[in-house]
Amino acid sequence: MAVNKNRAFLKWAGGKYSLVEKINAQLPVANKLIEPFVGAGSVFLNSDYPHYVLNDINPDLISLYNLLKQQPDVLINDLKAFFTPEHNEEATYYALREEFNQTTDEHYRALLFVYLNRHGYNGLCRYSLSGRFNVPFGRYKRPYFPEREMYVFAEKSQHAKFTCLPFEKVFQRARKGSVIYCDPPYAPISKTALFTSYAAKQFSLACQNKLATLAKRAAYKRGIPVLISNHDLPLTRQLYNGAHISTLNVKRSISQKGHKRKPVSELLAFFDDTPVMPITDEHNAKAV
Repeated sequence: MAVNKNRAFLKWAGGKYSLVEKINAQLPVANKLIEPFVGAGSVFLNSDYPHYVLNDINPDLISLYNLLKQQPDVLINDLKAFFTPEHNEEATYYALREEFNQTTDEHYRALLFVYLNRHGYNGLCRYSLSGRFNVPFGRYKRPYFPEREMYVFAEKSQHAKFTCLPFEKVFQRARKGSVIYCDPPYAPISKTALFTSYAAKQFSLACQNKLATLAKRAAYKRGIPVLISNHDLPLTRQLYNGAHISTLNVKRSISQKGHKRKPVSELLAFFDDTPVMPITDEHNAKAV
């Protein structure tokens, strides 16, 4: 499958741009690629399927994608005004962040979402439990205006349908002839690890379990192959028991406290109609 290495126009923590070749190598030929957790869309941008269903639980993200698909020139031209030296100031950033949290205007929210993404800290997308965007100012010298990347996304999105649904409903709607790629919020490194709030909701351990169950059901009972990326942990090895597991040469440091950070590799779990036999090794020796 051809890979063009198109960059997403949004900065995205945990984005898969550097891994698209390895992910594409695992994805089978199909009529449609379904992504229940599309995020910034790096796999979508660097794959070649006739049709796409791209879902995310974040309504701001999906609204932005739909507007960019429908009227790219208007959105991109209006966004240029936010990428000036005057807008790259802390006071202006927090004022506009407050406007984002107050407005219900779809077009203005889309503009501010891209502005906040490019000017906020480390490409984070984080909301409080009350639904307020709360990422701090990023202090970048000159935030990049992703005009070309937005036009590339808009052109390719003509072959995509964007939805804002719980991942369970995306699985329910999937049909044979499709393949599903899942890039869920990372599994916690321990039982006590907290998830970063995303779209004012948390992706709990119960959600991780539910996703694994749905993947197995889709592959084994409905003939829809599923590929999942996640941290390579005893927990995920147990959750994805029966999948074809491959590891990725990527290390992510986990923990907000620098002196406690540990490198954690990633894995790809591929479920199809030929599950592998359970492996009894150090990954699956005991329940987590």
